[in-house]
Amino acid sequence: MEESAVLDMDKTYEPRKVEEKWYRFWIDKGFFRASTTSQQPPFSIVIPPPNVTGSLHIGHALNNTLQDILNRYKKMKGFNVLWVPGTDHAGIATQTIVERELLKEGIKREDLGREKFVKRVWKWKEVYGKRIIEQLQRLGASCDWSRERFTMDEGFSLAVREAFVRLYNDGLIYRGHYLVNWCPRCETALSDLEVTREETKGKLYYLKYPILSEDGSSDGFVVVATTRPETMLGDTAVAVNPNDSRYKHLVGKEVLLPVVGRRIPIIADDSVDMEMGTGALKITPAHDFTDFEIANRHNLPKIQIMDFRGRMNENAGKYKGLDRFECRARIVEDFEREGILQKIEEYNLQLGKCYRCGTVVEPMLSLQWFVHTPPLAHPAIQAVEEGRTRIIPEGWKNTYFEWMRNIRDWCISRQIWWGHRIPAWFCRDCGGITVSVGEPKVCRHCLSPNIEQETDVLDTWFSSALWPFGVFGWPEQTQELRIFYPTSVLVTSFDILFFWVARMMMMGIRFMGDVPFRDVYIHALVRDEKGEKMSKTKGNVIDPLDIMDEYGADALRFSLTALAAQGRDIRLSLPIIEGYRNFMNKIWNASRFVFLNIDGKLRGEYSDSWFSFKSEELSVADKWILTRLNRVIREVEESLEKYEFDKVARLIYQFIWGDFCDWYIELVKPVLSGNNTGAIKRTQAVLIKVLASSLQLLHPIAPFITEELYSRLRGIGFTLKTPGGEDAESIAVSSYPVFKENEIFEDAHQEIEFIKQVIVGIRNLRAVVRAHPSSKVDVILVPDNEAVLERIKRNSDHIANLSRASVIISQHEKPKKAIAQVVEGLQIFLPVEGLIDVDREMERIKREISKLIKDLEVSQKKLSNRDFLERAPEDVVEKEREKFEELSQKKRKMEEVLEKLKEVGT
Repeated sequence: MEESAVLDMDKTYEPRKVEEKWYRFWIDKGFFRASTTSQQPPFSIVIPPPNVTGSLHIGHALNNTLQDILNRYKKMKGFNVLWVPGTDHAGIATQTIVERELLKEGIKREDLGREKFVKRVWKWKEVYGKRIIEQLQRLGASCDWSRERFTMDEGFSLAVREAFVRLYNDGLIYRGHYLVNWCPRCETALSDLEVTREETKGKLYYLKYPILSEDGSSDGFVVVATTRPETMLGDTAVAVNPNDSRYKHLVGKEVLLPVVGRRIPIIADDSVDMEMGTGALKITPAHDFTDFEIANRHNLPKIQIMDFRGRMNENAGKYKGLDRFECRARIVEDFEREGILQKIEEYNLQLGKCYRCGTVVEPMLSLQWFVHTPPLAHPAIQAVEEGRTRIIPEGWKNTYFEWMRNIRDWCISRQIWWGHRIPAWFCRDCGGITVSVGEPKVCRHCLSPNIEQETDVLDTWFSSALWPFGVFGWPEQTQELRIFYPTSVLVTSFDILFFWVARMMMMGIRFMGDVPFRDVYIHALVRDEKGEKMSKTKGNVIDPLDIMDEYGADALRFSLTALAAQGRDIRLSLPIIEGYRNFMNKIWNASRFVFLNIDGKLRGEYSDSWFSFKSEELSVADKWILTRLNRVIREVEESLEKYEFDKVARLIYQFIWGDFCDWYIELVKPVLSGNNTGAIKRTQAVLIKVLASSLQLLHPIAPFITEELYSRLRGIGFTLKTPGGEDAESIAVSSYPVFKENEIFEDAHQEIEFIKQVIVGIRNLRAVVRAHPSSKVDVILVPDNEAVLERIKRNSDHIANLSRASVIISQHEKPKKAIAQVVEGLQIFLPVEGLIDVDREMERIKREISKLIKDLEVSQKKLSNRDFLERAPEDVVEKEREKFEELSQKKRKMEEVLEKLKEVGT
C-alpha cells in the first residue's frame, strides 16, 4: 500500500484542506460540462437565478444542495447532465443598491441621467455580480459554468424583446389606464405578487355623508366606514347592495361629499358586502381596486387625489402638498371638529407593502403595460391537470390551481431605469405605437422618423419567465433546445410558485409548445431551531458561509438534506450541523481504519469488477453487510426518484454509521488481527467494496470528502468504473452503485440481526448493573431450540467480543440472583451477585422515579392549561411537550430496570 494513503491522513477530517483543491480539479477536468453530441439520455436543470445583488443565504444553500444532489446522481447514472447557472438582473433591487451607493457620493440618479446611470449599474454588476456565483462554487454546485447566463446578456435580451413583440402582435400585451399597486418610495408600479400583505392593527373611521333632498337641503345622513379617510376626497359615489332593505329607498339620491362639497350619487351594486362596516361603501375609483371595478360598471368618473410620490395633489383642495398620512391625521381632526366623524373603531387589516422597501403601497390610476393572462393560464392549468408537469409535494397543486384560475392581468411595466427597456416607440406626429425587436427608424403607421422609445422597463419576472428556454438560445432553434428542453425538474421554494413557476409554465407552453419542466419539486423554508423565520433583526440568522468556514460544505449540505422532509419547514440549528460534522469524521476514521488494514501485497489487484468471491467463501458477517448494502442501494435510488431527500440522508447515515462502522467493522476486527490469510484477504475485499459503494452513495450529498477518500482508494490500487466502463479518475464520474440480487443473503441477514439483538440485550443488562465499559461480565444464554443453539454457537465469539462478556451456553433453568432479557427464542441471564447491592439499587431507582413523577406532574399541569397553550410562544409550548416526552421515556426505562431487579429478589 502507498504509505501516503494513510500516513498523511489527519485524525479528523479537515475540509479546508480539500474543498478548493477538488472543486478546481472538477472544473479543470470538465466534469460538469454537458455535451450536444452525446448519445446518453439528457437530464437538465436550470438554476433559479439568484439576484445579482445577492449573497448566499441559507435558502440558497438548501435549494442548490438539492439541485446538486440530483445532478450528481444522474451524472453517475449515465445521463448527459446539464445544470445551467446564471443570475437575475433584479431590476428594483439592483437599482436601489446603486442609488444608495451614489447618494454616499452626494449624487442622485437624475443628476447622471439615464444612460450614465445604467452604465454605472453595469459597472457595479461587473464588480459585485460574481460574488454569489463564487459562493455557489464554494458549496460544490456542479453547474456547467461555460454556459452561465445573465438575464440581461445580449442573447437573453433578444429573447425578451422577441417574446414581447409576439405577445403584443397576438393581442396579449396592451397599454391602458388601469389601477395598479404603486410604491411611492420606488416610484414604480408593482404586480400583485410584489406586494406583501401584513396583518396590521388599524382603525375604521365612520363618516357621515349628508343626503340631499330634491331642493338641495340636507335630509339625514348615510354613514360610510373606511380605513383610509383621506381617500374620501376622491369619492365619486356611495354604493349599497340592491338587496339591503336599509338603503333601497336611497338608491338614485345624492349625497354631499364633506369638505369637497361635491354632489355624488348613491348607486346599487351586487358586489357590496352588507355585513362590512355599515353596508354603505364609499367609492374612490382612482385609489381602490374594488371601487375601480364598480366605477367601470357604472361609468363613474375617476379622480386622482395624490401624486406618484404619495403627496396630495390639486384635487385634494386645502390638503394639497401634504403627505398622504399627514393628510389623514389632518382630515380626521377636521372631521371631528365639523361633526362628520361619527366614531373610530380598532380594526385589523391586511396592509399591502412594497416587497423591496417596505413602503405602504398605494393603489394608483396609471398608464401601464399589461399581459392579458387568462388565455396563457388555461393551457398551463391543463398541463398540470394532465400530469405533463408534476408538482411535488402534490398539495401545492391546489394552491397553483387556485391562483391560476383567479389570475388577473399582469402589470409588466416598471418606472425605473435598470432593466429591459420596453421595445415600443411612440410617434410624436400621429401618436401611434411601433413595437419592434430591433430599433425602428420610422413610425410604422405614418412613416415619420419623429419617434421616441418607451422609458419604462419590464418587470424582472417577465424576463425570468423565459429562463427555461431563453438560456438555450431561443428564439433560435438551437441544438441545446432540441436536447435539453423541456428540462427535467425545477427545484424551487413555495414563495415563488406564482412569481416565477406559474409564469414560466405560461410562457414555455406559449412559445415552445411544451411545458418548461417535467417535475417541479417545491421545498420548504429554512427556519431556526424554534421554527421562527430567520432575520437579522432577531439575530437568529445562520450564515452558510460561516458554517462552511467552521464545519465544511459537506456537513452543511448533509444537514440541510437530512432535514428536507416534503411539506415541512426545516428547523436548523448549530448542534444539528455539529452532529453531521461528526458524521463526516466518522466516515473519515472508518476509511482510515480500512486503509490501515489493507495488505500491501494486494496493491493493484482491485477494480470495480474485482469482487469475485463465491458465496460459500464469505462469512455470515460478510453476507449480512452485502445484503444491507444492496438493500440500501435500492432504497436510496427509490427515494431519490421520489425527491425524498431526507429519507436518502437517513438511509445513508444509518448504513454507514450503524451497519458499517458500529457493526461490521467491529465484527471483523478479530479476523483482521488474526493469522488466517484467506479470511483476511476476503475481509479486506469486502471492506473496500462496502466503503467504495458507501462513498458513491454519499457523493451526491457530500462531494468533497467522498472525492478525497476515493483519491486515497485509488492510491491503494482500487479504481471504480464510469457508466461507460472506463476507469473513473473521479468519484463524480463513477457509475452509481447497482442493486445486485445475487448479493442478497437472507439467512445470513436474519442470523446477524438476531445476534445484534442478543448483543444489545446483554448491553442493556450491563446498563442495569452499571457495569464499567471495560469490565467483563458473565452471561448465561438459554436457547429455546436447536436452531437458536446453533446460531449462538456459530457466533459466540461475536457475542463475547461486542458485549464484553464471558458467554456460557446452557439449557438449564434460570440461575439464582440474575437479571434477565428475552430475545426471540433465547433467554439471557446476567448474575448480579457481587456486582451490585440489589436492595440499595432498587431504593435509588425508586427515588429517581418519584422525582420523575413530580416533574411529569408539573409539566402535565402546564400542558393542560389552556392559557399556556394559547398565550405562550409556539416554541415554548413545543419545548414543554418535548420535555414531557423525555421525562416519560426516562420514567419508563427506570421502571423497566426496577422490574428486572425485582425479579432477582432479596
